[in-house]
Amino acid sequence: MKISTKGRYALRIMLDLAMNDRSQLVPLKAIAARQNITVKYMEQIMTPLSRAGFVTSERGANGGYRLSRSPENYRVGDILRVMEGSIVPVACLEDNAASCANADNCVTLSFWRGLQKVIDDYVDSKTLADLKDEYLASQSDFSI
Repeated sequence: MKISTKGRYALRIMLDLAMNDRSQLVPLKAIAARQNITVKYMEQIMTPLSRAGFVTSERGANGGYRLSRSPENYRVGDILRVMEGSIVPVACLEDNAASCANADNCVTLSFWRGLQKVIDDYVDSKTLADLKDEYLASQSDFSI
């Protein structure tokens, strides 16, 4: 399993929005500048996030994006799944995977299921609020 650039950038964009006041719209250009992502690529990422109801937007001179709900209501796993589809380590664990002919005798299937559980438990245990808090704490660790 490898998280794509879109998945990684989506998480960074959502975290950037979480760092801002939810009452204010954040222009894509501002996020693009902070995250070093082109606006054109960000537009491709914002579409699925918007369809999933994770962000709202307004067009126009004062337009931009904001989170639809508070940061503690977004699990990292949900954001990654919107961008990546499933985040399984092997194809046989996909929801729509054809049943493997060797599933009944597979000596490694329990390992892959265990790994999947660890992945799901971890990505679903973290929220945008957690990532925001961790980032802010890391910034205050540098005292002079």
